Amino acid sequence: MFDWFVFQQGAIAFLIAFAMAGAFTLAFKLVYQWVTPYHEHTLIRQGNTAAAIALGGALIGYVLPLASALSHTVSLMEFAAWALLAGIIQIVVFVAISRMAFRNLVVRIEAGEIAAAVYLASISICVGLLNAACMTS
Repeated sequence: MFDWFVFQQGAIAFLIAFAMAGAFTLAFKLVYQWVTPYHEHTLIRQGNTAAAIALGGALIGYVLPLASALSHTVSLMEFAAWALLAGIIQIVVFVAISRMAFRNLVVRIEAGEIAAAVYLASISICVGLLNAACMTS
């Protein structure tokens, strides 16, 4: 039988977790766009598919560990700590890739080169998967 009271408690917890995850995702997106030397927002509005793919990959790579953290943590503070760590790792990986391993990445993204964007998005998603797998409470 459906227990309305239990559902309400679960729904409230769901909404709080969802809102918090959404806020962390938005914060990550803003910080990530601040760190990248190109302006994703402008490039995407201009129809630059490469910028959209690169940003989308970074967002997916960030949200994967958030989903894992939501599944494995027991408090919102613990979730926040994992969310912060996942964001830092994603940003450090972008900096390492763009400045050390693939120095002309920024120019190629700005030029709309899909291959560079897919490469960056793939790395971001791989890092996110590893982050998610490594999270345990």
